[in-house]
Amino acid sequence: MKKITTAVAILLGFLTGVPSSAADVAHGIPEAQPQAQYQATHPYMERAGEIIFYALSLVGVHYRWGGSSPQTGFDCSGLVNHVFRQIAGMVLPRDSYGMARLGTPIALDELRPGDLVFFNTRRRPFSHVGIYLGERRFLHAPSAGKTVNIVDMTQAYWAKRYNGARRIGL
Repeated sequence: MKKITTAVAILLGFLTGVPSSAADVAHGIPEAQPQAQYQATHPYMERAGEIIFYALSLVGVHYRWGGSSPQTGFDCSGLVNHVFRQIAGMVLPRDSYGMARLGTPIALDELRPGDLVFFNTRRRPFSHVGIYLGERRFLHAPSAGKTVNIVDMTQAYWAKRYNGARRIGL
Protein backbone atom coordinates (compact mmCIF):
# COMPACT_ATOMS: atom_id res chain seq x y z
CA MET A 1 0.00 0.00 0.00
CA LYS A 2 2.88 2.37 0.79
CA LYS A 3 4.25 1.90 -2.77
CA ILE A 4 0.89 2.86 -4.26
CA THR A 5 0.54 5.88 -1.98
CA THR A 6 4.06 7.05 -2.85
CA ALA A 7 3.46 6.56 -6.57
CA VAL A 8 0.19 8.51 -6.46
CA ALA A 9 1.80 11.32 -4.43
CA ILE A 10 4.66 11.60 -6.92
CA LEU A 11 2.30 11.62 -9.89
CA LEU A 12 0.11 14.28 -8.29
CA GLY A 13 3.17 16.35 -7.46
CA PHE A 14 4.35 15.99 -11.05
CA LEU A 15 1.03 17.13 -12.45
CA THR A 16 0.47 19.99 -10.00
CA GLY A 17 4.01 21.14 -9.24
CA VAL A 18 3.40 20.61 -5.51
CA PRO A 19 5.82 18.56 -3.33
CA SER A 20 4.51 15.10 -2.43
CA SER A 21 4.88 15.84 1.28
CA ALA A 22 5.97 18.46 3.75
CA ALA A 23 8.71 16.04 4.77
CA ASP A 24 10.32 16.55 1.36
CA VAL A 25 10.80 20.23 2.09
CA ALA A 26 12.02 19.47 5.62
CA HIS A 27 14.62 17.03 4.24
CA GLY A 28 16.09 19.63 1.91
CA ILE A 29 14.35 18.55 -1.27
CA PRO A 30 13.57 21.83 -2.99
CA GLU A 31 9.94 22.71 -3.41
CA ALA A 32 8.80 22.55 -7.04
CA GLN A 33 8.36 25.98 -8.53
CA PRO A 34 5.45 26.12 -10.97
CA GLN A 35 6.54 27.46 -14.32
CA ALA A 36 4.02 28.32 -17.00
CA GLN A 37 6.24 26.90 -19.72
CA TYR A 38 6.25 23.44 -18.11
CA GLN A 39 2.61 23.04 -17.15
CA ALA A 40 1.02 19.67 -17.79
CA THR A 41 -0.44 21.10 -21.01
CA HIS A 42 3.03 21.52 -22.54
CA PRO A 43 3.44 18.73 -25.18
CA TYR A 44 6.67 17.40 -23.64
CA MET A 45 5.07 17.25 -20.21
CA GLU A 46 1.99 15.49 -21.56
CA ARG A 47 4.13 12.75 -23.08
CA ALA A 48 6.39 12.64 -20.01
CA GLY A 49 3.27 12.26 -17.87
CA GLU A 50 2.19 9.26 -19.94
CA ILE A 51 5.66 7.74 -19.61
CA ILE A 52 5.68 8.22 -15.86
CA PHE A 53 2.14 6.94 -15.39
CA TYR A 54 2.98 3.76 -17.32
CA ALA A 55 6.34 3.35 -15.58
CA LEU A 56 4.65 3.64 -12.18
CA SER A 57 2.34 0.78 -13.16
CA LEU A 58 5.44 -1.43 -13.36
CA VAL A 59 6.51 -0.90 -9.73
CA GLY A 60 6.84 -4.35 -8.17
CA VAL A 61 7.85 -6.24 -11.34
CA HIS A 62 10.80 -8.52 -10.57
CA TYR A 63 14.35 -7.80 -11.71
CA ARG A 64 15.81 -10.09 -14.33
CA TRP A 65 19.19 -9.63 -15.99
CA GLY A 66 18.52 -8.98 -19.69
CA GLY A 67 14.77 -8.83 -19.03
CA SER A 68 12.62 -6.53 -21.10
CA SER A 69 8.98 -7.27 -20.33
CA PRO A 70 6.60 -7.23 -17.36
CA GLN A 71 6.03 -10.97 -17.81
CA THR A 72 9.70 -11.98 -17.60
CA GLY A 73 11.05 -9.11 -15.50
CA PHE A 74 13.34 -6.17 -16.25
CA ASP A 75 16.89 -5.06 -15.91
CA CYS A 76 17.42 -1.29 -15.77
CA SER A 77 17.82 -0.65 -19.49
CA GLY A 78 15.14 -3.18 -20.40
CA LEU A 79 12.68 -1.29 -18.20
CA VAL A 80 13.50 2.09 -19.76
CA ASN A 81 13.43 0.64 -23.28
CA HIS A 82 10.07 -1.05 -22.65
CA VAL A 83 8.44 2.10 -21.26
CA PHE A 84 9.64 4.37 -24.07
CA ARG A 85 8.68 1.81 -26.72
CA GLN A 86 5.17 1.29 -25.32
CA ILE A 87 4.34 4.95 -24.77
CA ALA A 88 6.43 6.93 -27.26
CA GLY A 89 7.07 4.26 -29.91
CA MET A 90 10.81 4.81 -29.46
CA VAL A 91 13.37 2.03 -29.70
CA LEU A 92 16.30 2.94 -27.46
CA PRO A 93 19.69 1.22 -27.29
CA ARG A 94 19.61 -1.97 -25.22
CA ASP A 95 22.17 -0.88 -22.63
CA SER A 96 22.48 2.14 -20.35
CA TYR A 97 25.78 3.23 -21.91
CA GLY A 98 24.12 3.45 -25.33
CA MET A 99 21.18 5.37 -23.86
CA ALA A 100 23.60 7.86 -22.31
CA ARG A 101 24.63 8.91 -25.83
CA LEU A 102 21.10 9.91 -26.86
CA GLY A 103 19.29 13.19 -26.46
CA THR A 104 20.55 16.29 -24.71
CA PRO A 105 22.68 16.37 -21.55
CA ILE A 106 20.76 17.91 -18.65
CA ALA A 107 22.17 19.51 -15.49
CA LEU A 108 20.95 18.13 -12.17
CA ASP A 109 19.04 21.31 -11.35
CA GLU A 110 17.33 21.23 -14.77
CA LEU A 111 15.88 17.73 -14.50
CA ARG A 112 12.28 17.26 -15.55
CA PRO A 113 10.07 14.21 -15.17
CA GLY A 114 10.71 11.75 -17.99
CA ASP A 115 14.45 12.48 -18.24
CA LEU A 116 16.84 9.55 -18.05
CA VAL A 117 19.22 9.55 -15.08
CA PHE A 118 22.49 7.59 -15.07
CA PHE A 119 24.66 6.12 -12.34
CA ASN A 120 27.97 4.30 -11.95
CA THR A 121 26.97 1.10 -10.15
CA ARG A 122 29.46 -1.31 -11.74
CA ARG A 123 32.68 0.67 -11.51
CA ARG A 124 32.08 2.19 -14.91
CA PRO A 125 30.18 5.31 -15.95
CA PHE A 126 26.61 5.03 -17.17
CA SER A 127 26.20 1.44 -15.98
CA HIS A 128 22.72 2.04 -14.54
CA VAL A 129 19.71 4.01 -15.81
CA GLY A 130 16.34 5.08 -14.45
CA ILE A 131 13.45 7.40 -15.30
CA TYR A 132 13.35 10.66 -13.38
CA LEU A 133 9.99 11.27 -11.67
CA GLY A 134 10.55 14.66 -10.09
CA GLU A 135 11.45 15.80 -6.58
CA ARG A 136 14.82 14.01 -6.85
CA ARG A 137 13.20 10.59 -7.21
CA PHE A 138 13.61 8.07 -9.99
CA LEU A 139 12.14 4.73 -10.96
CA HIS A 140 14.42 1.83 -11.86
CA ALA A 141 14.96 -1.92 -11.91
CA PRO A 142 17.70 -2.28 -9.26
CA SER A 143 19.32 -5.73 -9.07
CA ALA A 144 18.75 -9.46 -8.65
CA GLY A 145 16.26 -10.35 -5.94
CA LYS A 146 14.59 -6.94 -6.03
CA THR A 147 11.72 -5.34 -7.90
CA VAL A 148 11.14 -2.18 -9.93
CA ASN A 149 10.93 0.62 -7.38
CA ILE A 150 11.25 4.32 -6.67
CA VAL A 151 14.30 5.70 -4.91
CA ASP A 152 15.56 9.06 -3.75
CA MET A 153 18.58 10.37 -5.65
CA THR A 154 19.75 12.23 -2.54
CA GLN A 155 20.42 8.96 -0.70
CA ALA A 156 24.19 8.68 -0.22
CA TYR A 157 24.50 5.56 -2.39
CA TRP A 158 22.88 7.21 -5.41
CA ALA A 159 24.21 10.72 -4.88
CA LYS A 160 27.84 9.62 -5.06
CA ARG A 161 27.21 7.43 -8.12
CA TYR A 162 25.24 9.95 -10.17
CA ASN A 163 26.74 10.32 -13.69
CA GLY A 164 24.32 12.72 -15.34
CA ALA A 165 21.04 12.87 -17.21
CA ARG A 166 19.74 13.05 -20.76
CA ARG A 167 16.51 14.38 -22.17
CA ILE A 168 15.17 12.26 -24.99
CA GLY A 169 13.04 14.05 -27.58
CA LEU A 170 9.46 12.97 -26.99
